[in-house]
Amino acid sequence: MATRDALWRYRDEFGDAFGRTYFRRFGPGVASSVGLGTYRGAATAAVDDAAREVLQLGLESGVNHVDTAVNYRCGRAERVVGAALRDAAVDREAVVLASKGGFLPFAGERPTDPAAYVRERFVDAGLVEPADLAGAHTLAPRAIEWSLDRSLERLGVETIDAYYVHAPETQLRVRDREAVYDRLEAVFEALERRRLAGDIGQYGVATWDALRVDRSADAYLSLREILSRAASAGRAVGPDDDHGFGVLQLPFTVTMADAFTRASQRLPNDPERAPTSTLQVAHEANLSVVTSASLGGGDLTTAGSIPAGVDATLAGDTSAQRALNFARSAPAVRCSLVGTTDADHLRENVAAGTFDPLGASAFDAAFA
Repeated sequence: MATRDALWRYRDEFGDAFGRTYFRRFGPGVASSVGLGTYRGAATAAVDDAAREVLQLGLESGVNHVDTAVNYRCGRAERVVGAALRDAAVDREAVVLASKGGFLPFAGERPTDPAAYVRERFVDAGLVEPADLAGAHTLAPRAIEWSLDRSLERLGVETIDAYYVHAPETQLRVRDREAVYDRLEAVFEALERRRLAGDIGQYGVATWDALRVDRSADAYLSLREILSRAASAGRAVGPDDDHGFGVLQLPFTVTMADAFTRASQRLPNDPERAPTSTLQVAHEANLSVVTSASLGGGDLTTAGSIPAGVDATLAGDTSAQRALNFARSAPAVRCSLVGTTDADHLRENVAAGTFDPLGASAFDAAFA
């Protein structure tokens, strides 16, 4: 697992090449605020090879936060990450490694009949009940633990530093909000036990809609309630440090800034205070936020894609670098993820960290 000493040694080795706030507090130490995502790419051997080479290049160039999931690229992404970790001239203990469970994975390629595959592989095998499923998604604790075990095996590591419950709002398609919170609490209890066993360092949720939509939206979840359920799980399992919920992942870009602009969340210990944004709650709750879709799926990499008034305030030689630096400027954000299998794009993304992001006042002014 990532250790304080190894993370700081990595920062000491690479820090002089980057801007002042490039390395930020994460887990037991510090890690790069540009991270390596692994979601994109076809489930092919050619993409495996390209992804492994780019991941290794990133790890050896100053990026020591890698994000993946048990289902990414039909289950192939984690194996590629594991290979890159083994091949890179970097200590495993110097890398923050994150993965996710919630979507049941395929076995290396997309099956002809995904529904039949899920039924035969997971339901008939007794891992999940039909009532547990929203498509291929589940919050059944047994299935989440199975996914965690598969991730540890594929990655070839003993500990995953940040483990996310993946897209819990998916369950709102088949059950009410209170039932989703109940299921999350049961999963959190399982993850607390796995944290005590040393299988994960901390845990959280990785969402797409839940923490950035209005309270009236079907996909909405309350961060205050999620944190309350984590606290209950901590009390039930009994760790000395309260609970291990410490990370959030959500989309955030200059054109998808709802996590900062929408006042849809309430603070855990201040029920009388007016609603505020997810990022403000995360900041005050000392959660580490990781942004996904930091380049808008590639939409923010072309000239003119960033609103001109904001673009003029951002540092960076390219649109991609400026977009990435906008995401890194938001409060509570510790890392912004970007995925590529192209070495030149990787170098461009890493170089974004040589520029400083916006200060707090300049960032606020972008929304004035």
